[in-house]
Amino acid sequence: MGRENAIFIHLTLLPFIAAAGELKTKPTQHSVRELMQIGIQPDILVVRTDRPISDDIKRKIALFCNVEFGAVIESPDVRTIYEIPLRFHEQGFDEKVLQKLGLERPAPSLATWREIVQRVLVPRERTRIAVVGKYTDYADSYKSVHEVLIHGGIANDVGVDIQWLSSDDFSSADRAAQTLRGLDGLLVPGGFGVRGVEGMVEAIRHARTSGLPFFGICLGMQTSIIEFARNVCGLDDSHSSEFAPECDNPVISLMESQQHVTDMGGTMRLGAYPCRLARGSRAAEIYGQLEVSERHRHRYEVSNAYRDLFVQHGMKLSGLSPDGQLVEIIELATHPWFIGCQFHPELQSRPTRPHPLFAGFIAAAMKAKQRRGAAHGAAAAAAPLVEAAD
Repeated sequence: MGRENAIFIHLTLLPFIAAAGELKTKPTQHSVRELMQIGIQPDILVVRTDRPISDDIKRKIALFCNVEFGAVIESPDVRTIYEIPLRFHEQGFDEKVLQKLGLERPAPSLATWREIVQRVLVPRERTRIAVVGKYTDYADSYKSVHEVLIHGGIANDVGVDIQWLSSDDFSSADRAAQTLRGLDGLLVPGGFGVRGVEGMVEAIRHARTSGLPFFGICLGMQTSIIEFARNVCGLDDSHSSEFAPECDNPVISLMESQQHVTDMGGTMRLGAYPCRLARGSRAAEIYGQLEVSERHRHRYEVSNAYRDLFVQHGMKLSGLSPDGQLVEIIELATHPWFIGCQFHPELQSRPTRPHPLFAGFIAAAMKAKQRRGAAHGAAAAAAPLVEAAD
């Protein structure tokens, strides 16, 4: 494509050595030297550091790495990752890229982005959301879910405090009620394998019976189906055939097209698929339209054999595949906010356009918080005054 149409940007670490009391540039120098040995000369260096770096250090890096002084870009630790574009812009990173590629563009307008950062750092209110999953001990396991909850907060000017809870800890209804006390919403994300499923069921049961806003994604929706079948429809032996192949009521089962597949390498329902929403449903109200496209990654589905039973007991199948054969979204109309989806909405959310389901979920969590506060206030006002004894 020509050298004028390519740019090399190299990210390096600038560690601070506490014993020496200084930042060390040698790792960056060695890294650039390794690149040059395979014929790559960086045009721009992005230097990761936990503290500001001086112009003298930038000049040293530029000299020994053969780049311009203005091409050494500091990437400091920040309060939120959404600050990074602003910090880069302040150093002229964007202008340097355009210059290197010979491109001309008008000055960027970052007003919207600054507002996003402001909402993340100084929100109008805060809400507490429980995420109950299998892998909560590992910070990055649900990275996309973490970020999209922040996006939902941006949409509502609300700070989101996430409580990462292991589903293994939800051993009973009492335990679920105790653990979720004081929280404003429950999200159960996707996952694979049987471990922790029963704990998810207990957490969802509490959300359904207490009015706590609930959002289930993929496995989260499937476990909500299992909970509903057991505790509302009276099908005690309900389960997923993925986890309990011999159960009497496999309310979650293998897709028809996968029944006889033995090679499991590429058989998932994977990628974007259309979904038609029921007119008048909460899902349609949230999306503001009757057909959407969402991304999937799963193999098991809600069993069509039980759909009529679910509807009879108050569950609304508010999103279906265009042919009507696959359940994509479920909701409970009598609940303040109870929605499950078979797809992964977190994959399409952006800070500038938060996914509607997450924006709606955080709005519902705030309403739940306000209702709880009002109830506590009313209870306090109604309590009899106790006069101190003489």
